[in-house]
Amino acid sequence: MGMLRDGVTVKPAVHAGWKAVELASRTIRAVVVPELGAKIVSLRYLPTGKEWLIDPGARALRKPDYGSAFAEADMSGWDECFPTIDACAYPADGAYAGRPLPDHGELWSLPWSADLQEGSLVCTVAGRALPYAFKRRMFFAADGTLRLEYTVENRGAEPLAALWTAHPQFRVTEHTRIRLPRSVDRLLCVYGGRTMKAGKRHAWPEGLDRIGPAERRDSRKLYVDGPVDRGFAGLYEGDDGEYLSMEWAPEELPYLGVWIDEGGFNDRAVCALEPSNGFYDKLSDAAARGMTLRIPPDGAAAWRLDVRLGRGSPGELGDG
Repeated sequence: MGMLRDGVTVKPAVHAGWKAVELASRTIRAVVVPELGAKIVSLRYLPTGKEWLIDPGARALRKPDYGSAFAEADMSGWDECFPTIDACAYPADGAYAGRPLPDHGELWSLPWSADLQEGSLVCTVAGRALPYAFKRRMFFAADGTLRLEYTVENRGAEPLAALWTAHPQFRVTEHTRIRLPRSVDRLLCVYGGRTMKAGKRHAWPEGLDRIGPAERRDSRKLYVDGPVDRGFAGLYEGDDGEYLSMEWAPEELPYLGVWIDEGGFNDRAVCALEPSNGFYDKLSDAAARGMTLRIPPDGAAAWRLDVRLGRGSPGELGDG
């Protein structure tokens, strides 16, 4: 499939030897490898050539084994985490009780099917641990906005508890600033790495909006302390004005996590902005709090996420 109206293309491609699909507008190019969990391996702002997603570096871009540790894989690009982030046993009673759910969920280690449609890419996969079908549709809502629409169908006879989050490992530098909604004034640390303590709350921003170099060998995971009132998070490059924003409906994705890796797991500094429908990271813990996605038998859930790239003043990025 070649050039469509408004300068949009959706076409087969090859990335690091893998069959891929490229979606491009006049300002954004995204590349997806369906066989590798439908990983988005590239997200580039074309007017400047800026690549926002980290590449594997010295690691090989290879097909992971199902159930393997996420940190042992390529540690690159944008992966989807479902039905959990941290590995755990399925927490609800019934036929699925106790089923093992792997690290970072199972979608990233499963091959997906890909359907190139007019102006969009639809990738689908069936769950292995639980009976569900997961679909992600990608298309350009505007020239500078890539929209990701998600649908998960419960194909079982029992209610399904789950949580989803995006896990995009964005390239960052000492000039990068994390932007959250204006109303946010406190974050909860859920993983502290070497220098922070899980369970402690921190005033925002108070230096938390900055990312240090990989030489620190540290990492941390923080959440907005409770549901967000605005679905927004972004990154702003203070040296050149490049920015990335993620926007969503807070009633669909009430929670927001921020993963910062300063060489603790990756060999380069990255930041992942992670809107989610569960709080937080282990499904069993989220279920105990009553903060998960619940899908009835033969029912479905849907949400969407807009990713906007550009260059300009901080005001153009917005603050939710």
